[in-house]
Amino acid sequence: MYDYEYRVLCALRRIIRSVDIYSKKLNTKLGLTTPQLLCLHALAKSESMILTDLAREVNLGVSTVNGIIDRLEIKQFLTRSRSVKDRRKVSLEITSSGKNIISKAPSLLQDKLAASLSELSDEEQLVLTESLERVVTLMEVEKIDASPNLFPREQVTVNN
Repeated sequence: MYDYEYRVLCALRRIIRSVDIYSKKLNTKLGLTTPQLLCLHALAKSESMILTDLAREVNLGVSTVNGIIDRLEIKQFLTRSRSVKDRRKVSLEITSSGKNIISKAPSLLQDKLAASLSELSDEEQLVLTESLERVVTLMEVEKIDASPNLFPREQVTVNN
């Protein structure tokens, strides 16, 4: 008889630990949190972005992203500039220092996972998706809001 409960719990714990280890390595190596790196990646893909668009892109709240942007601006990884036409609009742009730090950063965990998932057949992706969704139901955590970004929850507070 297989101890499925043990195997499932160990697998979940490995996933949680890998996110924690990635986060600590990123902070030690680059002095960034995962949400900060996520915001920089999103800004690097766009010439300019306003705060609400960035928040939507990274699946975080506007106030949370505003705190992240404050810290990235202090580190000179991005700049803010007010629109001449509409003074309420503030554009965010990544700096050369921000682009440089991205080039030194490891791939985002969700990018690695997405690439690996795309190599699976549609049937395997469906089985995996349904199995994980069933785990969520079994844990009774369906109502917990979650973005597709892989980082520890404590990193997405306004203090980032």
